Amino acid sequence: MNQRNKIKDEIVSYLKELREKIINVFEAYESLKCFQRTSWKYQKGDGGGEMAVLRGSVFEKAAVNWSGVSGDQFPMADGMGPFFATGISLITHMFNPHAPTVHFNIRYIATEEKSWFGGGYDLTPMGFFYEEDKLHFHKIAQKALDPFGKEIYPAFSQNAKKYFYIPHRHKERGVGGIFFDHYNTGDFEKDFSLWKQVGNTFLETIIPIYDRRVGSSFTPIQKDRQLEMRAHYVEFNLLYDRGTKFGFLSGGNSDAILCSLPPLVKW
Repeated sequence: MNQRNKIKDEIVSYLKELREKIINVFEAYESLKCFQRTSWKYQKGDGGGEMAVLRGSVFEKAAVNWSGVSGDQFPMADGMGPFFATGISLITHMFNPHAPTVHFNIRYIATEEKSWFGGGYDLTPMGFFYEEDKLHFHKIAQKALDPFGKEIYPAFSQNAKKYFYIPHRHKERGVGGIFFDHYNTGDFEKDFSLWKQVGNTFLETIIPIYDRRVGSSFTPIQKDRQLEMRAHYVEFNLLYDRGTKFGFLSGGNSDAILCSLPPLVKW
């Protein structure tokens, strides 16, 4: 096995193990529902992926997807020629309006010329902001990244502010988090460790928040407010999100790409 294939196998193995851990933790909140899994094959090359979607009483909708595909032509302007792309993409839309939506993605992309890591996690309250939730989320992100350099968390946090900005709404999508792309310092092992640390700390960012919020009482008016705020989330994902664009341009599975959208929304 050559070094490139060894790296790909190690990365895919890590992603699949992390995904199963997240799925198991999320399912523990639901007494009657579990994730429904659907496999798909990549039509423009090799590989494919698996969707896992949960529709329950705590998670109104959660999707924890994995994909690993390769093709002859990288579909975006930041690469060219044959490519391999793999990653986890996760979204939650909670039944309780006081429990925020969380997004998490980590990915690895390799072309003939270069390879890089990307991803991050961010928090979006749906109309009901809690300072302690924001502080906890960012505290875990900073704790994860500080061992790799004190400058990294501020940079990745600023990236999230810029990336998750909705121009036509003149606001950020949520309360931020971390975001990075094209991450390659020239030290593969260190970059790989940082990337895994982001993955390993994801559950620590969100589970204490959900433990505080999912049992909160709420009113029909508050539920309406949540559905109205979800509209902004939909607008960002359809108009600006790079993952959505990459998925469609590369010929990915449409249902998997659109798993990020909430089950109910109001405009």
